[in-house]
Amino acid sequence: MTSLRYATSYGRGAGSARVRVFDWIDHLGLEAEGSSYLGLSSNGLGVLARNAPRIPAAELRLRSEARRTDGPLLLSRQAGPFSNGGVEARLLRNASRGVYDFDDALMHSPMSSTERIWSKRRIWRRSVEAADVVVAGNEFLAEEAGRYARDVVIVPSCVEPDRYPVKQHVESDAPSAVWLGSPSTEKYLADVAEPLLAAHAATGLRLVVISAGEAPLGALDAMVDRVSWGPTTYAADLLRADFGIMPLTDDLWSRGKCAYKLLQYSAAGLPSIASPVGENERVLERADGVAARTPAEWRDGLVALARESVAERARRGAAARAAVEQHYSFSAWSPSWQRFVLDVDVDRLGDL
Repeated sequence: MTSLRYATSYGRGAGSARVRVFDWIDHLGLEAEGSSYLGLSSNGLGVLARNAPRIPAAELRLRSEARRTDGPLLLSRQAGPFSNGGVEARLLRNASRGVYDFDDALMHSPMSSTERIWSKRRIWRRSVEAADVVVAGNEFLAEEAGRYARDVVIVPSCVEPDRYPVKQHVESDAPSAVWLGSPSTEKYLADVAEPLLAAHAATGLRLVVISAGEAPLGALDAMVDRVSWGPTTYAADLLRADFGIMPLTDDLWSRGKCAYKLLQYSAAGLPSIASPVGENERVLERADGVAARTPAEWRDGLVALARESVAERARRGAAARAAVEQHYSFSAWSPSWQRFVLDVDVDRLGDL
C-alpha cells in the first residue's frame, strides 16, 4: 500500500485540511502519518491559549518531522500557527518529494496584528519556492504560485457524491434557499440581504442557514431558519431547501475561493445561485446555475428560482449532480492527484 506523510496546522475538523488532505487519504486508503499540530479545527489565539500546555510538544514533533527525508510529504497551507515559513520550507526540501497544497489566496491574506508577526503571506511564498510540486485549488491560485514555483498543477476541491442524499423536488407552498458555511463567513449574507428580503416579500422565500454560528443576521432574521452544522447531519440538512446560494465579494481574497459550498449543493441535487467569483464561475457554468453580479441580478435570480417549476428545478439539480460527479469528485481526480502528489502513474500500473 502506498504511504504518505502529511503536515497541516489543523485536524480533520477543519474544512480545508479535511477536504485537501484527510479525505484524499481516506478515499485512496493510504497509509499515512504526519503532523496536524494540535489536531484542532481552529488555531485562534483564544484556542491556543486554552491549549498552551500542549504547544511545546507539538512544536517538537513538527521540527522532528522537518528533519525526515523519507517518502513524499504533502503540506497543506501551513504546518503550525507560530511560523514565518522556515519550518514549512524545511519540511518540503527535506522530503523525497515535497508537495505544497493550498486552496485560498494566502498571498493576499488580510493584514492584521497576527499577520504582521506570523505571516501567512510569507509562509505561502517560502513554501511555494521550496516545493517540488505545488497543487493549487483553482486557476487564479495557480497563476499566483507560478510566479515563484517550479511546477504548478491544479486539483480542485472535491466531494464524495455518495455521501450526499439527493433532493427529490416536489411542490411546496413555501420555497426555501440554503446557505451552508461557518460563523466567520456569515458576513457574506449581508451583501445580499436586500435581494433576499425582496424575494421573501415577493414569494415567501425562507433561508435555511446551516452553521455553527448564532449571531443575529439583522433584518434577515425575519426569514432565516437556523440549523446547527454537524459533521453527520449537514448533508441531509441541505435537503430542507430547494436551491443553494453562495454570495461573495469580488476581491483578490475571494478569487482564490474554490466553490466548495456550490459543490456540496450540487452533490445534493440542488440548483444554485452564486456570485461568479473564483471557481464559482466555472461551477455555475457546468452545473447550470445562476450567476448574479449585481443586487438586481440577485433579486431577479432568487425570485425566478423560488418560482421555478418542480420539473425545471429537478432538471437543474440533476445537471448539478452530474457536473460534480464528472468534474469535482474524488474518483474523477484520483489519477491526477496520485500522479501529482505520490508520483504514481495509475494508468500505467493498470497495464502492468
